Amino acid sequence: MIELHRLTKRYGDQAVVDDVSLSVAEGELLAVLGGSGCGKTTTLKMINRLIEPSSGSVQVNGDDVTGLPPHELRRQIGYAFQQVGLFPHMSVARNVAVTPTLLGWSEADVRRRVDELLELVELDPAAVRDRRPDQLSGGQQQRVGVARALAARPRVMLLDEPFGALDPLTRQRLQESFVRIRRRLSVTAVFVTHDMVEALVLGDRIAVMRAGRLVQVGTPAELMRSPADDYVRQLVDTPCRDARVVDSLLAAGEAPA
Repeated sequence: MIELHRLTKRYGDQAVVDDVSLSVAEGELLAVLGGSGCGKTTTLKMINRLIEPSSGSVQVNGDDVTGLPPHELRRQIGYAFQQVGLFPHMSVARNVAVTPTLLGWSEADVRRRVDELLELVELDPAAVRDRRPDQLSGGQQQRVGVARALAARPRVMLLDEPFGALDPLTRQRLQESFVRIRRRLSVTAVFVTHDMVEALVLGDRIAVMRAGRLVQVGTPAELMRSPADDYVRQLVDTPCRDARVVDSLLAAGEAPA
């Protein structure tokens, strides 16, 4: 479904993405994991040509993405990101309806799709469709962002740390909701995150990047069993270390006075 071949992005002499080759199968979610500045977001944005590569190629469903004007390509690929990017002067309904409207859908079809998607992301259409984004909570705004990304029935979704700014409980609820939505719709997705636990929970496979290069690609179990190097080992050890800290705190609380 998605093929990256020797993808590279340079700014001057610096390669921020360096010779990355990846494939994402139809219906799969690939989590791209790494620290700040590792090149994961730049890689994601080269898929829908928000950033043009210096060299290499991207294919979606067998077609080179350079074969379409960027705005047409982006209308076919859902995109959700941490800052949400909802238009503040538009209602929730109009925000979700942006792409279908641009594609020339009828008003009735757009309205049906908006209500269908709001229900899909567990928002009551009657309660939120006429509100502005600033009248919603952060978690509700993020749900609207996911609905907007799905509005034109894309087969591919790109997600750039969409839940990263949310509190832990809201983030967990949205992760669970997104897993259900993606499986129900059979959407192929690339999900960028710096959170190892999020990658383990969401990813069918995980691609680890460091300093612009691909370090390892595998299922969560493969990374946990056989990390490719010390960097991957430190990443996969993080949830285990956190669990040990919690266990020690619980044990200390149970100790007799």
